[in-house]
Amino acid sequence: MEEMIEHCAQFVNAVNEGLEKPITKEEYIGMMKTYFPQLKRWRQTLDVNNDEAMNANPALAGIKDLIAQMADKLPIAYISSVDQEGFPWTKAMLKPRKREGIKTFYFTTNTFSIRVAQYKANPKASIYFCDAKGFKGMMLRGTMEVLTDAASKEMIWRNGDEQYYPGGVTDPNYCVLKFTASDGRFYSDFYPRSFVIE
Repeated sequence: MEEMIEHCAQFVNAVNEGLEKPITKEEYIGMMKTYFPQLKRWRQTLDVNNDEAMNANPALAGIKDLIAQMADKLPIAYISSVDQEGFPWTKAMLKPRKREGIKTFYFTTNTFSIRVAQYKANPKASIYFCDAKGFKGMMLRGTMEVLTDAASKEMIWRNGDEQYYPGGVTDPNYCVLKFTASDGRFYSDFYPRSFVIE
């Protein structure tokens, strides 16, 4: 793959003929390093915790920061569950109340909702963050736990939540969703890439 990238990089001027905004040779190499591993012959999984591999590819630099920024700044996240027939259900949610790195995310929701029942029956889940203006998307795949213990509920409770849960932090219809990511896929600068989270 490295030999192919080196070979193709010499044709960056030809590539620029079809582009409105020219790119540098380094940018072209970075794009190829992002795209080529998706091809069957070179497909490999990127571990975002492998800093050496991440730093070696400028096109992948900042992926962990990008996930964190999207989770913290975007007002809406999309969560998906699986119903009894194996079909996905997707719902817009307020952004996570708390996160631990890019692996664990906490949301508030209603205990008696269809979504909670689906997660209890099948914990497989995904969450998606979308920056429409920046044309970036981040999907994380993993499992969702439904937490109803007092410590978890108090951990992410905020003033004003009474409007959703009149009974306060002990309201039986208030619970916490804990999402734990195992892998994901991002789309940024017109290139997708899959990764794993150890």
